[in-house]
Amino acid sequence: MNTGVKITAFAAALAATFGTAYGVGVGVGPIGEPAKPEHGGNHAPKTGGEEKKPASGHEGHQAAEKPAASTAPGAAAGHEGHEQAANTPAAGGLTVSEDGYTLTLGTPTTKSGKSTLKFSIKGPDGKTVSAFTKEHDKELHFIVASRDLTVYKHLHPEKAADGSWTAEADLPAAGAYKAFADFKPAVAGAKNITLGTDLSVPGTYTAKPMPPVSPTADVDGYQVRLGGTLDPGKAGELKLTVSKKGKPVTNLEPYLGAYGHLVALRDGDLAYLHVHPNEGGPGPDVSFTATAPSAGTYRLFLDFQHEGKVRTAAFTVRAGS
Repeated sequence: MNTGVKITAFAAALAATFGTAYGVGVGVGPIGEPAKPEHGGNHAPKTGGEEKKPASGHEGHQAAEKPAASTAPGAAAGHEGHEQAANTPAAGGLTVSEDGYTLTLGTPTTKSGKSTLKFSIKGPDGKTVSAFTKEHDKELHFIVASRDLTVYKHLHPEKAADGSWTAEADLPAAGAYKAFADFKPAVAGAKNITLGTDLSVPGTYTAKPMPPVSPTADVDGYQVRLGGTLDPGKAGELKLTVSKKGKPVTNLEPYLGAYGHLVALRDGDLAYLHVHPNEGGPGPDVSFTATAPSAGTYRLFLDFQHEGKVRTAAFTVRAGS
């Protein structure tokens, strides 16, 4: 939808007051109204202001979601249009708190271009968490994506001695974004947790259309081909094949402990699905096993490293179509 929206600093201040950020719709109306799906879906995006009940399992970084006990002001209630597939863990990132841990964003608004984002993880005792279990070469993974899913940034924050984090970001334009923190507390019996909260860049905002479904993506002279399907309630293989100038790339370099890093975000609420590759060599194929938590449209973001530089290939896919 190409309707412009003006994101104001006042709205961001309200978001901080309520302890969560807000979702920004692209329809005409005040910012405080529940956000509409960016690409015409039936589900209004949830903001990150509700607390999720403890998850019962966490295979492959897919946090099990249970109905929230409360909803923050302005947040959409329910998951209409994203019916949970039977016996399938839901994606994470839909709440700002889970199992007593809370993502606190110190910079709920920022500017376009280069900026510094500040955040921390508060534990069940209300104190800043400083000890994390390292997974895939990092204590914490921090990702920022635009609500229309056309911007994706996998950032690498630095932790201070007090447990707070800072991340250098470069967001291209005004708009509504969402920040995700993916981590595992360094305590006995802890599970991996993915929390999400909204982030805004003030200015005139025009949502971009969802890129069309395509089995190939071109990035910086490389072509990546996607094979396989993302199915709701059913584990399946996704195989991504990397080539450059028509020749297969067989010397991919390790990135975050593997030859590829894959994140899927669901259109509408930006539910987060984080998977890692199956065993394999340095290309040209990188294989993943993933299960979609529901039918719907997703954006897949593959990070891969070659010749010392990390690149991101993005795909639009439909699960259950």
